[in-house]
Amino acid sequence: MRAHITAVAHYVPPDVFDNNWFASFLDTNDEWIRERTGIVERRFLREGGTSDMIVPAATQVLAQRGLTPADIECIIVCTVTPDQFFPSTAANVQRKLGAVNAWGFDLNAACSGFVYGLWVASKLVESGGAKNVLLCGADKMSSIINFSDRATCVLFGDGAGVVLVEPSPDESLGIQDAIIRMDGEGGKYLYMPAGGSLRPPSHDTVANKEHYVFQDGQTVFKAAVVGMAEVSAEIMEQNNLAPEDIAWLVPHQANLRIIDATARRMGLSKDKVMVNIDRYGNTTAATIPICLSELHQQNKLKPGDNVILASFGAGYTWGSLWLRWSLDHSA
Repeated sequence: MRAHITAVAHYVPPDVFDNNWFASFLDTNDEWIRERTGIVERRFLREGGTSDMIVPAATQVLAQRGLTPADIECIIVCTVTPDQFFPSTAANVQRKLGAVNAWGFDLNAACSGFVYGLWVASKLVESGGAKNVLLCGADKMSSIINFSDRATCVLFGDGAGVVLVEPSPDESLGIQDAIIRMDGEGGKYLYMPAGGSLRPPSHDTVANKEHYVFQDGQTVFKAAVVGMAEVSAEIMEQNNLAPEDIAWLVPHQANLRIIDATARRMGLSKDKVMVNIDRYGNTTAATIPICLSELHQQNKLKPGDNVILASFGAGYTWGSLWLRWSLDHSA
């Protein structure tokens, strides 16, 4: 049996914040942000938590498959912005959906969360551990960014993407292979300084703004350019895939220059690269499933298409996954 994506949907908040909004209170401008990131606008969720973006997308996924919430066996939420430390956001999603028969958990691999999660979900399904997995990539990054820090606050947005992973006897389609990596030495370059057991919340941590994203931008950029590009080329080589075999590269949407470098390393033209960073910014674990959802909605994916997913994030975590698309838009 092979694990397949059998439904996909996404949700982004309705409120749009363009670069000029940041320019109204920061020393920045639209041109500066566009040139360095490729971002034009992003969405922020005004009220609610991460689970409140997942539920609308999950409801769409269930409708696509004609399933009820009670049919779901497992829920995995990939996120760095859980509703709270516990219960898990997966438990909150289960409760809000009414998925009374599901178990589940949260998975934290930062921007690589969805790639990690899809590989984990595929193995659960293929082993018989679950007949289906509702895999969610979602982050409310606006809750952990410092809006006085020009270097980070312009980069992120909020959103959610959800897929349903199920088994199929057709092994020529579905999730084929993945290369997953991690290097904890990179943790000091992209992290949240306080809030966990090492530095619990206190008056000092709040006053010092230690509950926001900290990033050494240049160091992370250099590592991401190399890591994401090399692992994407490696999965092609490992599976004897040539550039002409690839229908789409679906990369994590952190920076347009990183995306372009990955495509060049793979030998792909720009028309084979999914990009929506200009409209949403970096939604962390949500970027790749949002891209897949938009490609599906626009009827740009057909069964049998070779799709490469690629990501790089805090940890450091990074990876690439090869799948043959199996979801027919007309179905």
